[in-house]
Amino acid sequence: MTATAPDAGLAEQFERTIARDQRVEPRDWMPEKFRATVIRQIAQHAHSEIIGIQPEGNWITRAPSLRRKAILLAKVQDEAGHGLYLYSACETLGADRTDLTERLITGRQKYSSIFNYPALTFADVGVIGWLVDGAAVCNQVPLCRSSYGPYARAMIRICKEESFHQRQGYELLMTMMSGTAGQRAMVQDAVDRWWWPVLMMFGPPDRESANTAQSMAWKIKRHTNDELRQRFVDMTVPQAEALGVTLPDPDLRWNPQRGAHDFGEVDWDEMKQVVAGNGPCNAERIAQRKAAHDGGAWVREAAAAHAAKKAGRERTVHQ
Repeated sequence: MTATAPDAGLAEQFERTIARDQRVEPRDWMPEKFRATVIRQIAQHAHSEIIGIQPEGNWITRAPSLRRKAILLAKVQDEAGHGLYLYSACETLGADRTDLTERLITGRQKYSSIFNYPALTFADVGVIGWLVDGAAVCNQVPLCRSSYGPYARAMIRICKEESFHQRQGYELLMTMMSGTAGQRAMVQDAVDRWWWPVLMMFGPPDRESANTAQSMAWKIKRHTNDELRQRFVDMTVPQAEALGVTLPDPDLRWNPQRGAHDFGEVDWDEMKQVVAGNGPCNAERIAQRKAAHDGGAWVREAAAAHAAKKAGRERTVHQ
């Protein structure tokens, strides 16, 4: 059973675990602030996986071929599975999945700002795979070494699947870029619309991030927002050149002194508006999630009744 009362010995053991780069496990004593921080981060991640199904899921019935439909269905299924892994990781910390969902649909918990933008064309499906999932991989691979054990272990499979999603998206874009002028223009338009929101995915600049310092001290996360954003830009520039698209940033250029790319300033005011609930699709995303949750109530009730009935039978057998 997890200890909750302050105890100097347990606190010292926790600090030694962190200092040694070892994993904190569910039964270990941990500060309540650590528990709350991990729940907040994992819950936001889980919500993002579930909400993130919506932009691409809208294209399943309109995919241009059976192959593209099957690929998109498989990806959506993967994302739903990621959400389930992460909600389960939250439950190891004592969080209740029903409560987490309620917090999401009432606006008390957040999800990634990127999913509040619309997928207007099928090229967006490819750009989401290439850029959005690429940013997710950049952000999440270090989480495989997160100090909270269940989160780190869940991230191993999630990152493998997200890496495959990125390759799927890039392959779709390569196919479109070898097509008609209209298809190439469609890809460039999607890149123009998604590039800056993708850079916002890494969170506010370090100077404004309220949680980064403590999360890094506890090794819940391993890199700052700005470090990850820079790594993503450096990784993506050569991919864009190979693809034949232009990233919409006139300030983007290689800086030999830094050994990295300089790039323009993100519109942080836009990001704050989207996070506050005023993005293009915030209301639509939450309304759809609430409708799905309400519509699935009968399934949850039936499953609970079946479980109770099965448990009753097992008690009768053992009496």
